[in-house]
Amino acid sequence: MTTQTTTADPRDFTDDWRRWYRAHEARLADPHGFLAITGLHWLDDRPRRFPDAPGAWRSDRDGVVVLLDEKEELVIGGKPVRGEYRFGVLAERGGVDAVWGDAVIEVAKRGGHDIVRPRHPDAPLRTAFAGTPAYSPDPRWAVTGRYVPFDEPRPTTVGAAVEGLEHVYDAPGRIEFGLGGREFALTAFPGHGAGRLMVLFTDATSGVTTYAANRVLTVEPPAADGTVLLDFNRAANLPCAYTDLATCPLPPAENRLPVAIEAGLKIPRERGGS
Repeated sequence: MTTQTTTADPRDFTDDWRRWYRAHEARLADPHGFLAITGLHWLDDRPRRFPDAPGAWRSDRDGVVVLLDEKEELVIGGKPVRGEYRFGVLAERGGVDAVWGDAVIEVAKRGGHDIVRPRHPDAPLRTAFAGTPAYSPDPRWAVTGRYVPFDEPRPTTVGAAVEGLEHVYDAPGRIEFGLGGREFALTAFPGHGAGRLMVLFTDATSGVTTYAANRVLTVEPPAADGTVLLDFNRAANLPCAYTDLATCPLPPAENRLPVAIEAGLKIPRERGGS
């Protein structure tokens, strides 16, 4: 399948990209965003306390449990809780945010494991954040592709930024596109929002000018004929590009592109980028 690069007014294209970039950076640097994470604590059936969260935490077949001391309190769903609180069994890639003063204690499940991941606004990584380097936006990197759904979703296991951890996604289909006279196909995973798709990939810039492990591209819902826009100018970094306290998925093998996608976000300054 041969696809064409989209065309747009250069000023509008650049303005749209700048708005996307500012919104992305704002989410990242939110007081309780990924840069505010201070710990990644893996739970088991032994009650344990952590220096950046209240209570003693454990996990068993009935889910996550925290036991708060007499003077400790969390606010969950707008309601203060004390003593023992049971979060129940969490869904994979789901979680609950519990408020503790000006911090948020994320309680979640990743790769089949329950975790506690506190987020503190005064975390040094967040307070020192000065923005992510990026390629200048260029319309030639916004290409039209075609979404081809699978007959049924395909369970796809991928690795993670954390050694030994795996993520499983039900891939609904693939996206075919052409670039530089060559044809490619990327396995797509469900994205955030109805009909959206998520593409994890690496390319020949990975580990050179862009983060080595992965980048992510959000794709809007396909048109009735399967047409989609792959705007690689909006190829973003996942949290693991900034912090070791993330459990980000790695791309499936078929999404490791042998061409240089010189677009999107570069290696963060936190990892030595410039």
